[in-house]
Amino acid sequence: MKYKSVFDIIGPVMVGPSSSHTAGAARIGLVARKLFGRKPEWARISFYGSFAETYRGHGTDVAIVAGLLGFDTFDDRLPNALEIARIEGLDVSFFTEDAIPEHPNTARLRIGDDKGKLELVGISIGGGKIEIVELNGFDLKLSGHHPALLIMHNDRYGTIGSVASALAKHAINIGHMEVSRKEKGKEALMTIEVDQLLTDDLIQELESLPNIIQVTKLVD
Repeated sequence: MKYKSVFDIIGPVMVGPSSSHTAGAARIGLVARKLFGRKPEWARISFYGSFAETYRGHGTDVAIVAGLLGFDTFDDRLPNALEIARIEGLDVSFFTEDAIPEHPNTARLRIGDDKGKLELVGISIGGGKIEIVELNGFDLKLSGHHPALLIMHNDRYGTIGSVASALAKHAINIGHMEVSRKEKGKEALMTIEVDQLLTDDLIQELESLPNIIQVTKLVD
């Protein structure tokens, strides 16, 4: 999707002057919220590079928390996200890191509750666009702009093929696919961005395949 102006990205209401530092940051938080599947009870947010230097002035902290609350970039509640988080009991802490990131607009989010936790690294690449480059220690490349599947699985022969066959059966076209693993033969992560909507029937079929541990659906 091509944007003609900043208003195509952030809508009529947006905190801060920068689409990279505010709209992009909000989308990083929103993707983390979607992947976690619910509002977290706590969040530990680390900023790197340009984010670390300017996050207060550009509202990056406010925007990321807004995303964690489920607010999109155009939500008129976004400027009050920190206060809303406090009222709703979302415990948030911010940190600045000296490490030099591969991309200047980088944030690491650690979020969780008594049921689980999630760690994610996102970058804002300009114009409100983002990439998620790490999830729970697995490398990936996820734009957050298309329906996507994140499939945790055992690293076994034929697993990727069985997933691809299931997608073909449901007439789902793969736009981008990556596989990441920490160690041969152990757990691995498939990241698949697709062109069509993902149905519950497909998710159930994928979950029933051999060697599949968990299937997470991310809808734009």
